[in-house]
Amino acid sequence: MNNDLLNLLKQRRSIYALGKNVKQSKEELVDLLETVIEETPTAFNSQTTRAVFLFGDKHDQLWDIVVKRLKSEVPTEAAYAKTQEKIASFKAAYGTILYFTDTAVVHQLEHDFTLYADNFATWAEQAQGSAQLNAWVTMANNGIGASLQHYNPIIDELVADAFDIPANWTLRAQMPFGSIEAPAGSKDYMAREDRFKVLD
Repeated sequence: MNNDLLNLLKQRRSIYALGKNVKQSKEELVDLLETVIEETPTAFNSQTTRAVFLFGDKHDQLWDIVVKRLKSEVPTEAAYAKTQEKIASFKAAYGTILYFTDTAVVHQLEHDFTLYADNFATWAEQAQGSAQLNAWVTMANNGIGASLQHYNPIIDELVADAFDIPANWTLRAQMPFGSIEAPAGSKDYMAREDRFKVLD
């Protein structure tokens, strides 16, 4: 059995100690990751996933928006200090990918294919997961660490205003990425008999 893909999947971990020491240029990374997202399958070839790549001041601006917005959500100053520390670890990264779903495409599909109308939002979410995983694995294969964050929907309007995001793009996730400054911790797995069935 060829285990190349399995080995790549094992390399993909949530890396929280991220830095800016990335060997690849921004242009190389964007070209590679745009292609990866383009090649990720979507139901009806609907291509509902959108991505915005943030570097430099724009990357910093995102995490400044997040930490400021969370101030009103965190109950105590001690808890907010921990939140600030966490957000600072994302800001320390080299860049961030913002993942969106183009809801105009989803709604058009619901209109055009009424028999499947109830499924298109779910299929768009499946496309998101596929694109995010493929981008994540691709970065891991190039020695770049990443994690997946979900500060939507509380930052949606602020992000849309800050980065001129179309109204029909709905924010689904944020992926800070950069050099791996410390490895991921150990990972636990469920017992296979609790998770899988094989029927003959």
